[in-house]
Amino acid sequence: MIKVLEVSLSEDLTEFAEFLWQNEIPHRILERDGAQQLWVSPTIDGEKILALYTMWQQGTDLNTIEVRHTRPRRAGGNVGLNRVWLTLFLILASLGITLLIGMGDNFEYFRLFTVTDLVQKGDQYYTTSLATTLSNFELWRLISPIFVHFSPVHILFNLLWVWIVGSRVEVLQGRIALLGLVLFSGVLSNLAQFYVSGPLFGGMSGVVFALLGYSWFWDRRNPRQAFGLPPALMGLMVGWLALGYTGVLESMGFGAIANTAHLVGLLAGLAFVPLGELLTGARRSR
Repeated sequence: MIKVLEVSLSEDLTEFAEFLWQNEIPHRILERDGAQQLWVSPTIDGEKILALYTMWQQGTDLNTIEVRHTRPRRAGGNVGLNRVWLTLFLILASLGITLLIGMGDNFEYFRLFTVTDLVQKGDQYYTTSLATTLSNFELWRLISPIFVHFSPVHILFNLLWVWIVGSRVEVLQGRIALLGLVLFSGVLSNLAQFYVSGPLFGGMSGVVFALLGYSWFWDRRNPRQAFGLPPALMGLMVGWLALGYTGVLESMGFGAIANTAHLVGLLAGLAFVPLGELLTGARRSR
């Protein structure tokens, strides 16, 4: 985000902020150092926003002005790749590790990315404990299962949503917010799934559910700083979650579904919203 202007706390920016959101211009109004600061996405022209503010101050009716050239490019669309490099890292790391493990067929590499180490003796697999993982300082194992996928459909579905939602979070709220959400939801969903099914699982689905839950709940709490994703996506994800628990998806050939990781990821995304507001300094819309 880039700072466009700074005004006193006594100035009411509500009308100007509403105008910006009506024209799909993502922005944030922060209270810092005894003043109000207007920040906008780096994908739009801050000088034009400042000019609009000046006109508004002079009494111009902004609704009579065409502002389409000021609107941002959509995250995940024409945004420069340097602005979404964390999202790209998540995608490329998933592709690279999935190819490395042969979608689960290469056991010696696969065991490097499970929550606990695996030892194969004959046709049996034995696993170490979570305490062993922690005592050996193999802390990467707490997050690494999110990069493991077992089929082309599995990885394409997950990475598509990572690109659509993750890039939007990174552009509009910054890499720290996205990284915090990924680590928070990834570790929680991995541990929850591990306690339910053991270490033989993987996938970015828990993080995907977290991203969708986070963006949905964020928009409910901060409508003037919304991501703008269709609210119906939340219904779609809840429906998909329900189908997973009924066993319908497995019967349709989707393979074993990490339902616990999905559920915990969704809850983690919802729970992360207050933390996201703290990280981004968002001021709650009233």
